[in-house]
Amino acid sequence: MSTGTKDPFVIAGVTIASRLFIGTGKYGSDALIPAVAEASGASVITVAMRRVDKGGKGVMGHIPSRLRLLPNTSGARTAEEALRLARLARAAGCGDWIKIEVISDTRYLLPDGYGTAKAVELMVKDGFVPLPYINPDLYVARDCVAAGAAAVMPLGAPIGTNRGLQTREMLAILIEEMEVPVVVDAGLGRPSQACEAMEMGADACLVNTAIATASDPVAMAGAFRDAVIAGRTAWLAGPGGVKERGEAADPSSPLTGFLGSPAPGAAAGGA
Repeated sequence: MSTGTKDPFVIAGVTIASRLFIGTGKYGSDALIPAVAEASGASVITVAMRRVDKGGKGVMGHIPSRLRLLPNTSGARTAEEALRLARLARAAGCGDWIKIEVISDTRYLLPDGYGTAKAVELMVKDGFVPLPYINPDLYVARDCVAAGAAAVMPLGAPIGTNRGLQTREMLAILIEEMEVPVVVDAGLGRPSQACEAMEMGADACLVNTAIATASDPVAMAGAFRDAVIAGRTAWLAGPGGVKERGEAADPSSPLTGFLGSPAPGAAAGGA
């Protein structure tokens, strides 16, 4: 799924071939990951640091080498804990790109905006390329970008819920205002929802639960691939305007002169 030279997708100076990111959690078997990665066309894959073992054991042994790793700091409750996890990821050979997750709320798993922005600042100073997972809050997003975030990753709905674009209006504001890529992350449950996010102008989508928990994860990965491509193509094509309720309908073909009928509003009858 290449973006092509006419529509490059760039984060921190790196051109990424696919606008669909995938994850590594919740699969019935980690052995499915290579086939899912192939079907999705993804170039970036997330992995929780607590699942990373040195020497390619565990989940790491199933991640195709062509994929760019995006380790996340899942489990971190503070900025300082997130930084420690990021350093562990780098020491384990996962590189400098980090998806920041700072979550102290154990019920709804909503990100801590203040802690996330602070983590971005700490990680930039330590040489990382941070991509923070955030609520779709304009002020939090701005703070993260000011601190050096390479992209922002706002949630569409609470993580793992498959509820879709529950934060649609807030996402639209971020898409309009952010000067860095906006990757819709968390809550997307159907390919149509990913397509809608891309039609809105999102730069990419990250999908894990909806693929991993599908009856056929490989087929679902392919469906999300196609949806993301379709949504991006539609956005580039410039969708037509939407008429508000109460406005007159606008036919695609003229109604005048149909089988000799008079134009709308013309007087009926002959001379």
